[in-house]
Amino acid sequence: MAKTHLRFALLAGSLLLSAQSQAATYGEQLQGFTYPFPLEHFAFHSQQQALSMGYMDVRPDKPNGHTAVLMHGKNFCAATWESTIRALSDAGYRVIAPDQIVFCTSTKPANYQYTFQQLASNTNALLQKLGVEKAVIIGHSTGGMLATRYALMYPEQTEKLVLVNPIGLEDWKAKGAPYRTVDQWYERELKLNAQSIKAYEQKTYYVGRWKPEYDKWVDMLAGLNAGPGHEKVAWNSALIYDMIFTQPVYYEFNNLKVPTTLFIGTSDTTAIGSDIAPPEVKKRLGNYAVLGKEAAKRIPDATLVEYAGMGHAPQMEAPSKFNADLVRNLIQ
Repeated sequence: MAKTHLRFALLAGSLLLSAQSQAATYGEQLQGFTYPFPLEHFAFHSQQQALSMGYMDVRPDKPNGHTAVLMHGKNFCAATWESTIRALSDAGYRVIAPDQIVFCTSTKPANYQYTFQQLASNTNALLQKLGVEKAVIIGHSTGGMLATRYALMYPEQTEKLVLVNPIGLEDWKAKGAPYRTVDQWYERELKLNAQSIKAYEQKTYYVGRWKPEYDKWVDMLAGLNAGPGHEKVAWNSALIYDMIFTQPVYYEFNNLKVPTTLFIGTSDTTAIGSDIAPPEVKKRLGNYAVLGKEAAKRIPDATLVEYAGMGHAPQMEAPSKFNADLVRNLIQ
């Protein structure tokens, strides 16, 4: 019996190693992964170096004269907005979905000072190049922090602001979440694989649930991390985490001067640093059922749309409902 169990264990281990060896890997700028719409690149200079920013620019068949800009999250790419791009395009919006510098199809610089102001400036330069003077700015997760910063910097060029389960609705460090150095983040990021990515997202993003369509996005992120740019991807990811943790937008919500809507999955628990926080701190972090309401009070004349029982990405958990709600909100 013991020998039989040993054979099964060895077989299982062999199958796991085989599956891992056959897993897709992608280039440093996600070469090999197919985007849902034609991918273009914006070449520009920033911080004394040449950079390239991947983006999709989707034109509607029947334009309504408005443009929507979609800002992705930390563990997401512009491609993960696929269903929302289709819905907005069908509603007449020109849709621009960029990959921010360091993410996905964009340059992974050897050296770069990451700030939300810099990323917002890069995005504004892209929009100027495309002839877009004013747009609806829609941000998810870390993209919500960036969208907030963009609206604060460019209120006259922001038609509306939409935040989808944005992180940064609280200041984690002020609540006691421990600080990680960039080197510590780097060591953590080097260990990422498909199994750890799925486990984290299933627990934190999807409230323990999982749909087969999410596998594609795990493959995308894991394949980028496992590709030839592995160390550069991990290092830049560490710098981004440091930016997120040390550059809150929370204290400036009351300065927003554009119409703002928050779409909040109330069961989300995303909070940077909660995984290493003491139990008494951890229980105070990532309570989106409360954070969404508090943010709506801090943001002048904000509208709050809540999705009870949903997690970090309602646009992916319930795309039909979310997209219908989004379009309805934008035309009001």
